[in-house]
Order: sequence, then C-alpha cells, then structure tokens
Amino acid sequence: MKFGRFNYKDKIQFGVIEKDNVTVIEGNPLTNWSYTSEKISLDDIELLAPIAPKNIIGIGANYVDNKQSLPNQIPEMPVFFFKPATSVIGPSEEVIIPNQLQEVKFESELAVVIGKEAKNIDKEHALDYVFGYTVGNDVTAPQFFHKDGHWTLGKSFDTFTPLGPVIETELNPYDIHVTAKVNGEVKQNSPTEWMIVPIKEMIAYLSTVMTLHPGDVILTGSPTGAHFVKDEDTVECFIEKIGSLTNTFKHADSRVHVSQK
Repeated sequence: MKFGRFNYKDKIQFGVIEKDNVTVIEGNPLTNWSYTSEKISLDDIELLAPIAPKNIIGIGANYVDNKQSLPNQIPEMPVFFFKPATSVIGPSEEVIIPNQLQEVKFESELAVVIGKEAKNIDKEHALDYVFGYTVGNDVTAPQFFHKDGHWTLGKSFDTFTPLGPVIETELNPYDIHVTAKVNGEVKQNSPTEWMIVPIKEMIAYLSTVMTLHPGDVILTGSPTGAHFVKDEDTVECFIEKIGSLTNTFKHADSRVHVSQK
C-alpha cells in the first residue's frame, strides 16, 4: 500500500495512491485511519514529503562496491548522525545550495519509517516496528564536516533531506536497488544487500541507544557513486517499488536573482 501526503486546495491531507488517483483518508496512517469516498487525480495535487518526522537519523559510509567486499562483522559502533526536521522537503521542491558553497553532494537512500515505539528490541523482530519505506536524498555539504569527524553541520541545512514520493508498506527492503540519476545520467545503482550494517541490525542497534517513535525516519546509507552537484542540476533518486524522488538544485544567490525579476 502506498501512502501519500499532499496539498489539495490549500489543505494538507493523507491518502492511498493507486495508479493515477489518490483516495483521501481520515486520520493518520501511522495510527488510526479510514477511507473516505473522495478520490482526486494525481495531476490535481502537490505531493509533499510523505512524513513530517521529528527525528531523522542517518548512517554514514554504509555500502561497499560489491558483495565480496562486505566485512565479516558489522562495526562495533556504526557512524550515525542526526538531521533536523527543517531539512525535510518533498518531491519536486528545490534543494537550496547555501551561499557559502557552489556545490553539494547528493546521496540516494532507502529511508525507513518507524511505525511503533521501539526500545531495546532484537534484530529478529526489528522489521515488525517498521511502518514502511520511502526514498531519501541525504544532501551533504562535506566542507562543513568537523576535522575530527563530526558531520551534523554538513547535513543540516534547510532543504537537505528530500523525502518521497510515497511510503510503501509492502516492501522487502533486502530485495531492491537504490539508484540515482543526475541530469538523466545514472550515477548510483546498488542492491541493499551491499549494506555494511543491514537494516535489521541498524534498527535494533539504534533502539539500544534511543527510543524510536512512530514517524521517525532512518536513512540507511548511500551506495557508492554519490558526488557533487551544482546550480540547475536535477537529481532523481529512484527505488522501483516506491517511485521517483526528483529535485532540482538551486544556488541561493541564483534563486534570489530570479525572484527579483
């Protein structure tokens, strides 16, 4: 089932998306909801980020180039970082490159949406706590990484976490490819089985550190091939069973210049 969050006639709503239409629902998909009789064409709505998370947690350097390069053991302390809720945008919205920079990196990722409270869970049951999956772009300004390895500032600029287009609840996260195109050219294409820290282990580990709440989003790492993009570049992050998350990058200076015309 594909859940979308959208703007229609200046009202933000949730719905179930099927083919070219969305059926509006009452309530919140994460808790209690029910169908309404209202159906709207996708052409008439503005898709937003399918979730408005309070917590966004990312993992760094989580893919290898091939299955043979996977380590025998996962790291004792994986590299995690937080991203602020103010960094979240939806499909088709612009990613703003801050004035201090001329380019930033894109990172296409599978994003996990937590569905129920999780604390000190075991990996065998970790997926029971997942509501669904969406596509994320973990936009990054590595020039703002601290020399001792702190990544938060370089991940935290407004618009640096596009999510969408929908949350897919019926997905095997171990049987998909994470891909990305820049201006139509393929730059990333890796199966999730090339993750160093697999999804079950990732969720279970995080639950030993913090309580995960419904609506929290975990960015599960980006395949090799991520690189810098600049003003006017368009990045399409794609996972076949979820859909396409496409955003154009605009430098803050050029965006101001256009708005003054």
